[in-house]
Amino acid sequence: MSRTATDAAGVPSHGSTGLDHRLRRMTGRDPGEPHRTATPLELFFDLVFVAAFSAAGGQTAHLLELGHFAAATAGFVFAVFAIAWAWINFTWLASAYDNDDVFFRVATMVVMIGVIVLALGLPQTFHSIDEGGELENGVVVIGYVIMRIAVVALWLRAARHDPLRRRTALTYAALVSTAQVGWILLLIANPPLPTTFVVWGALVAFEMAGPMIAERVGNPTPWHPHHVAERYGLLVIITLGEIVLGTILAISAVVEEQGWDVEAVLVTVGGTMLAFGLWWVYFIMPSAAVLARHRERGFRWGYGHLVIFGSLAATGAGLHVAAYVIEGTAHIDDTTALLTVVVPVAVFSTALFTIYSALLQEFDPFHILLYVGSLLPLVAAVMAVAAGASMGTGIVITSLSPVVVIVGYETIGHRHQAAALERAMA
Repeated sequence: MSRTATDAAGVPSHGSTGLDHRLRRMTGRDPGEPHRTATPLELFFDLVFVAAFSAAGGQTAHLLELGHFAAATAGFVFAVFAIAWAWINFTWLASAYDNDDVFFRVATMVVMIGVIVLALGLPQTFHSIDEGGELENGVVVIGYVIMRIAVVALWLRAARHDPLRRRTALTYAALVSTAQVGWILLLIANPPLPTTFVVWGALVAFEMAGPMIAERVGNPTPWHPHHVAERYGLLVIITLGEIVLGTILAISAVVEEQGWDVEAVLVTVGGTMLAFGLWWVYFIMPSAAVLARHRERGFRWGYGHLVIFGSLAATGAGLHVAAYVIEGTAHIDDTTALLTVVVPVAVFSTALFTIYSALLQEFDPFHILLYVGSLLPLVAAVMAVAAGASMGTGIVITSLSPVVVIVGYETIGHRHQAAALERAMA
């Protein structure tokens, strides 16, 4: 089903009936549009990005099971930032300007092509990081630049069709273009790995500063708070699929080695509980309601999700490492392997509580109690496996981390949230 693109008077642009996808003006959508939901194209778009997360997770798991933790971490951060940042930028642009015409659809496809190219270059990049020589990231950079060039084209089109926000759109186009020149120059110069990561950090800082600058130099873009919150939530759900995939790999390893036994049941229950629990606690956060009232809080909320997406993808990679251990092919012990699951879950909890507090701009001591409580099962899981418990037992205990938060919220915390929301909406 298609939306009808309208001009200021509410008339379909260029004589469109709203049932076709001919060229229409990108004049900006109504940020208060009722019943705004994700489109089928946006869901398709997300699937491609999660496939890239999966590719990054697979490469990370391989290096982790070898015990190459520094290379695995560096490669994962490098890859996940490129994937998640491109998704975030396009998602906010689409929330403000998606008119569903042929130009926008083709531009979306170009971004999808870019992330596929990026994913194809990840094995070479991870290998070069592990070797410690020159960073071989040519294919990754080319894929990233393809994604960003499509975004520049859309910003230039928005600048042409939306006079009210022309300065903002042109600033976006200029800053994104400048960053891509920087990435290309870094690729051409190909400095030693330590220098590369220093320049990479500077370019990342420039990229992240871009939206904050652009939204302040002119009239802010008309992004839709409920739509943006839904888009982020959908990517969280699909990324949780990486945890389900990791669980399946671990179960398969158990069944292959031992058949269906208690360990297989423990891995099945623990992995599923972990994914379900992380889903539950994420959607406790009242994102849409607060963003609709306080649009200025969108930056900290949106940027904080870089850690959310990364930690969920890393949890899936950790379960993949657990599968290597169960198969007996890993070069690390059970306790170290479990840490590759426990640490990302701890990072997720830390990021979620931080974003929640920043979104509501309140410090609730009860949340500290919940946060500490969520870490205790993680410590217990590592101690249990170190004492000789099986990997399946460790995964089950790990899955209790979000359960602590769920119980606390459903018994007491929901009343704290109701009071905080009342203050936030006042």
